[in-house]
Amino acid sequence: MYESIKTKKENFIGTITLNKPKNLNVFTSQLAEELNNALVEFDNDKEVRVIVINAEGKGFSAGIDVNELKNKTPFELLQTTKLMEKMNLTITSMKKPTIASIHGFAVANGFGLVALCDLAIAAEGTKLGATAINVGLSCIGPAVALSKLIGRKRTLELLLTGRIITAEEAYQWGIINKVVPKDKLNEETYKLAEELASKSPLALQITRKAFYEMADIPLEKAIELANYAFGQICTLEDAEEGINAFLEKRKPNWKER
Repeated sequence: MYESIKTKKENFIGTITLNKPKNLNVFTSQLAEELNNALVEFDNDKEVRVIVINAEGKGFSAGIDVNELKNKTPFELLQTTKLMEKMNLTITSMKKPTIASIHGFAVANGFGLVALCDLAIAAEGTKLGATAINVGLSCIGPAVALSKLIGRKRTLELLLTGRIITAEEAYQWGIINKVVPKDKLNEETYKLAEELASKSPLALQITRKAFYEMADIPLEKAIELANYAFGQICTLEDAEEGINAFLEKRKPNWKER
């Protein structure tokens, strides 16, 4: 079905694997479109509760294929840019949590994808950077998500210098949730994914949606939104099931939607 990515579904976890290792998993139009379609597909799949994004080869992704930017009119360049960045809107608006599992390198648009995912785990030695400035371009797209994570000063430092940072630095800055040994990356990623998949799917989805909606609104409105979301969760059958399971010391049986 897909040529630039691979997908699999197991134990309520949907995995999307960037699968152009010989090209360093750069974002071509095809890869960008297939990634976006796979995200939408898993978001609408009742058998998927959590989405993992990882990659084959030496590293996660080296960003946008610069060949996609040559010999195009301004209008064509805008259409290409919109396609490359469509994942931003998709991930932001989707219901299910995403986990980036990265190794080797994640730069430019690859770095933006890591910043965009809800959670991220990196193998030791992974390098990250908003490197487009080094070839006369800009990582202004990835900067949208980065600025939410690390603020103006650090985002501009990365954006304007193109400096590479280590996974350990990214962890200290709040870009990465966990740094693990290379041989433990897959194990630790799916351990986290399975933990999320064990929660009430509806509670996860409502919590995620409310979190992003209240991120950029005044405090009073954010509190009101949070109160509404919590009240909504409390009315779910899953809430009653979760409380009963806790009191009865058994595993809860969650609803799928």
